[in-house]
Amino acid sequence: MRVRSSQSTRWLMQVNFLSYVQLTSSALPSLTDSKGSLVVVSSLLGRVPTSFSSPYSAAKFALDSFFSSLRRELDVQEVNVAITMCVLGLRDRASAAEGVRGITRVKATPGPKAALAVIRGGATRASGVFYPWRFHLLCLLRSWMPHSRAWFVRQELNITTPPAA
Repeated sequence: MRVRSSQSTRWLMQVNFLSYVQLTSSALPSLTDSKGSLVVVSSLLGRVPTSFSSPYSAAKFALDSFFSSLRRELDVQEVNVAITMCVLGLRDRASAAEGVRGITRVKATPGPKAALAVIRGGATRASGVFYPWRFHLLCLLRSWMPHSRAWFVRQELNITTPPAA
């Protein structure tokens, strides 16, 4: 198990959650006046947690919850600001590959294709974007069949358990 210091956990929360909240708080008055859009880039781990990702998943779950709540508040107030939540899988970056080496069998998706999905979602003011699309199904499984979801997640891990004694 990977152990993180409290300082690195605070840094993960700052980068992956609090910075989004601060930027949104600053931009919201202008977005309200212009009937603009917010495009939030998140991770599948903010919807479906896996092993060895607790601090990162917590930050991404918080991000998803904050923007879902904000979307509801703006809707109740009849404020025309679109919020597009983009849920992306593992992208083909060296830092991402290094972080999960030996832990998962998930194949990284091409960054340019993920970026195009994000741009399309923001341009159409979609409420959600999933790239690759199959992650939408996995997120639905999370609610409908939690035991099946756990099985799918375990299939992607590269961990062997010792035989029972």
